Amino acid sequence: MSFINKALEKAKSLHHQKVKPGPAPSQAPPQAPLPDLDEITGFAETLGEIHYTYTRKVAVNMDSLRRNRLIVAGSDETLGEAYKLLRTHILHGTKREGRNTLMFTGPLPNEGKTLTTINLAIAISQKVGQTVLLVDGDLRNPSMHRYLDLPSGPGLVDYLTSGYPIAESLVHPEGLANLVVLPAGQPTTQSGELLSSPLMVDLVRELKHFYPDRYVLFDLPPLIYADPLAFAPLVDGIILVVEAGSTPREEITRALAMLKEFPVLGCVLNKINPIRIIL
Repeated sequence: MSFINKALEKAKSLHHQKVKPGPAPSQAPPQAPLPDLDEITGFAETLGEIHYTYTRKVAVNMDSLRRNRLIVAGSDETLGEAYKLLRTHILHGTKREGRNTLMFTGPLPNEGKTLTTINLAIAISQKVGQTVLLVDGDLRNPSMHRYLDLPSGPGLVDYLTSGYPIAESLVHPEGLANLVVLPAGQPTTQSGELLSSPLMVDLVRELKHFYPDRYVLFDLPPLIYADPLAFAPLVDGIILVVEAGSTPREEITRALAMLKEFPVLGCVLNKINPIRIIL
């Protein structure tokens, strides 16, 4: 049974537990409908707003997010506009073709790929009617929760190793509308095996097809590890994040050669103002 169906069954169970004895059948008022499946897995849309009924909501400190260079209210407007431009490039190159699962990686560590992934997710989620699921796929060195000021807890690793319910790991950072996060959970050295496992293959397929209008962004380790190559066949597009003026040209060439069999959408030149994407 898929994690979405499991969540639905759980919601049904909770619903029935709340039903109390009432009038005789002929006088009984109609029961309230079961929660919509979108609500169970994190999304319920009303006039462009997303309400989170079952997904765990976590209050985050906006000052902390600004210090972490996230594009939230009150942050650097120039940086925010740069990510909106990047969003436009990405949406134009993927939405019409239904390519909604995207992987982010880079040639080397510390090039800003995680921050780029998060900020692009925020920028996409700010577009009216657009929702985003942000997945920390850097199972070796998860850091997404720290950028987003989220508490440590179970996540993708726990699902892949012990079957911990995905629906119970999803988090909505309050103040970041239309965005849900799937943290990595505990770090593991078996990340390559987990990311290419049948369970992961099924999960990515389900996320893609159950929510075809929503973007799922995966942050992966850099290409000094095998993890991105193991995961690349599962996604619709790959974005390479490089540090402008720092990443050696030969490392960029090597990374592109490693990914030549996969759909690379382009390279993001990070740590310049404004950031740029080369398609």
